[in-house]
Amino acid sequence: MSMTEQRVAIITGAARGIGAATAIRLAEEGRAVAAVDLDAAACEDTVEKITAAGGKALAVGCDVADEAQVEAAVTRIAEELGAPTILVNNAGVLRDNLLFKMSATDWDTVMNVHLRGAFLMARTAQSHMVGAGFGRIVNLSSSSALGHRGQANYSTAKAGLQGFTKTLAKELGQFGVTANAVAPGLIATDMTAAVARRLGKSFGDYQTEAARHIPVQRIGSPDDIANAVAFFTADAAGFVSGQVLYVAGGPLD
Repeated sequence: MSMTEQRVAIITGAARGIGAATAIRLAEEGRAVAAVDLDAAACEDTVEKITAAGGKALAVGCDVADEAQVEAAVTRIAEELGAPTILVNNAGVLRDNLLFKMSATDWDTVMNVHLRGAFLMARTAQSHMVGAGFGRIVNLSSSSALGHRGQANYSTAKAGLQGFTKTLAKELGQFGVTANAVAPGLIATDMTAAVARRLGKSFGDYQTEAARHIPVQRIGSPDDIANAVAFFTADAAGFVSGQVLYVAGGPLD
């Protein structure tokens, strides 16, 4: 790669929250960004913020659990932005319930988006990385990977992403590709606001109550996670691979 060539980054689930913050942060690092979500129109705000600041970005609609859509999306990104050498697997959904109430559909939906989606995106993008002799894959896990009541599906998927990450690091390291995971704690996003509603609490009260149990005495922001992803995707992070970084405001019990 020449010194003037932009690296191309794909961020899934980039319409809002952690994905949008990460897309904007990587654009600030000089990356050309493909903002991917189910509906391309939902990513327009993210793209507009990037382009307004002088960056280069493309909104792409894709169901990450659909093999044909993933292949078409990555092909389009390569044609319009250039070969993608950075992939952030952030797309995710919640279907929370206690085990005895959880439907098989709720289980499958979470597994398909988090695990199948990350697999399909990584498998498709890695050929571009191997060809370039450089790659950065970051998978979004969660502190829920350690187990969380009412999230048997989500916790299992997020734990699975950690094993997936370590395996990618071992398989792809020889080609200059690193793979790491960021595991957020409680972050102020639409998804956590939905959890608060499920518990019958206002999001403000939920945050205040939760912050009392976090050493830094606040819940996280999407920017906190975007900063961690920016580190893992940097050129200078080439000797860091197969790691899981918990970004949770303190140690987890």
